Amino acid sequence: MAYASLPVRRSFGETMRRGAWWLSPLLTFLALGAFVVYSTWAAFQGEHYAFGNYLSPFYSPEIFGSSPHALFGAKPAWIPSWLPFSPALLILWAPGGFRFTCYYYRGAYYKAFWADPISCAVGEPRGHNYRGERKFPLILQNVHRYFLYLALIFLIFLSYDAYMSFRFSDASGNTSFGIGLGSIILTANVFFLAGYTFSCHSLRHLIGGRCDELSNKPLQCAAYNACSSLNKRHMLFAWCSLFVVGFSDFYVRMLSMGVWTDLRIF
Repeated sequence: MAYASLPVRRSFGETMRRGAWWLSPLLTFLALGAFVVYSTWAAFQGEHYAFGNYLSPFYSPEIFGSSPHALFGAKPAWIPSWLPFSPALLILWAPGGFRFTCYYYRGAYYKAFWADPISCAVGEPRGHNYRGERKFPLILQNVHRYFLYLALIFLIFLSYDAYMSFRFSDASGNTSFGIGLGSIILTANVFFLAGYTFSCHSLRHLIGGRCDELSNKPLQCAAYNACSSLNKRHMLFAWCSLFVVGFSDFYVRMLSMGVWTDLRIF
């Protein structure tokens, strides 16, 4: 009788796979790492985040701040002067938490940053003590569904910012419709962020995942099918929205600093 031998545990990085299996986690590490570094730096700046009718999505909604977009005026006196202040620090935790706990990004940065698992059939740096997301601290990832509700609210503010990006003021203070390159960029930001949010696994479950039968609920079924169709491209929306939201801030920042000039199309 022949006996099958148990596979020997691979050391870290050991594999029989051929090809550049390491390329995907490396690119993910570089892309996500670059975004985290830039967004953190931009959030702590507290300046050059607005230009005319353009507002950086990193700072929207601007609750307190020095720009005309601030909802409640300048920094309040009850915030200690020794505490680093930036309008972005008041709100970025919400969209950041939504993206950090995203089902797709979890799998992406688990591989790229924690090497757990680094890739299929590749040796991991840890032993057989995998606990999944049922133990602390990874069990906190389950708050993703609550960050979804906040992300939907943020889309309303960003949509308003995109609308206002088409309202230009002249020297006399009158506003009129116009199209600048910044208008297109901020509108594209809303488009990709909406695609990323509406393709969310949690939203799909919220719409129809808890219903045993959708066929007798045509409106709910249509919404569920639309969300399911977007869900197939969730990874694409995740990366496109990440790039566009970062570039939106960079574009507004360059305009505010006088490095670039906004191209007026109309």
